[in-house]
Amino acid sequence: MRVRDVIERRLREGLTPERLEIVDESARHAGHAGARPEGETHFRVTVVSAAFAGLGRLERQRRVHALLADLLRERVHALALVCRAPGEP
Repeated sequence: MRVRDVIERRLREGLTPERLEIVDESARHAGHAGARPEGETHFRVTVVSAAFAGLGRLERQRRVHALLADLLRERVHALALVCRAPGEP
């Protein structure tokens, strides 16, 4: 299974997002530290979920990291996150 698909499944199950965008930016980082020839190492993720209501930026990111912990240790080198509650700009 592709890393992107695993990220999507875990975030959908763990956060029930209203909006979820996952962009594989690995090609932009070819040759950089942590990049692998097969890709799927650098991702940009936007999540809008009611689960983030009342939480600060750091706690929101911690929740995402907890859902993806093994991927961040083994497969994903970089994860750029935008985590918002519904109605936030």
